[in-house]
Amino acid sequence: IPLARLTVVTGVSGSGKSSLARDVIHANLRARLGDPEATRARRRGQAQPEAVDQPLVGCAAMPGWHQVGRVLEVDQTPIGKTPRSCPATYVGFWDAIRKLFADTFDARTRGWNASRFSFNTGAGRCPVCDGAGQTTVEMSFLPDVKTPCEACGGARFNPETLSVRWKDRTVAEVLAMPVDEAVDFFSAHPAIAHPLQLLQDVGLGYLTLGQPSPTLSGGEAQRIKLVTELAKVRRRPGDADDTGGVPLPADKHSLYVLDEPTVGLHMADVDKLIRVLH
Repeated sequence: IPLARLTVVTGVSGSGKSSLARDVIHANLRARLGDPEATRARRRGQAQPEAVDQPLVGCAAMPGWHQVGRVLEVDQTPIGKTPRSCPATYVGFWDAIRKLFADTFDARTRGWNASRFSFNTGAGRCPVCDGAGQTTVEMSFLPDVKTPCEACGGARFNPETLSVRWKDRTVAEVLAMPVDEAVDFFSAHPAIAHPLQLLQDVGLGYLTLGQPSPTLSGGEAQRIKLVTELAKVRRRPGDADDTGGVPLPADKHSLYVLDEPTVGLHMADVDKLIRVLH
């Protein structure tokens, strides 16, 4: 398997493609590299035993594995089962957006910090739906029905929080903003604009920042996961990575294992995905 290349495992149905990629390559590399915390400690120079004594599964040997510094699997499992999970929170740029609102004059004069603009906790969320933006109506013999919250109208926040504006937008209006629009809206903030640009590049520009994860398809969820990992990549040697400050060694590679990344995609979206991967 060449490194720094896009490698495709192909074959007829049932031939073992996913088993090779996930159960052999990914599982054995994870066992060799150890858990993420141990990997971070090794990058910082702290003494941590490498999990090289674990037996290999599905193969006799795996020469060359030392060239890989981390391995990541990107599949089509949902990014969250509750409406609280959305692209902005999963990819990780929502915290940066909350800080922008907390830095406004109105927020500072009221003594509010970034936690005020969280729809998961704190006093800023709607007290009726607890920041979910919707309420559940239980049906006796039918599936439960979810309806927009009557108090906040699906905005997730209480009126006091919604009175704060950044660039003439409320925090609820930002959550309802499509990725295509948000790319330009946050263009002056690289920590937010970079992952948004990646979402647009993989063909997800139509999603809103606060779109509930249960409404996402498997292909959409997989591309969001891919963007989450690609957004952590720093191209220059020595730049900080997702560990918070210690880069992956220059002689190590990141291996991404994708299971059917193009299933259900239009050829135009497949072309976008391949360009982003390269």
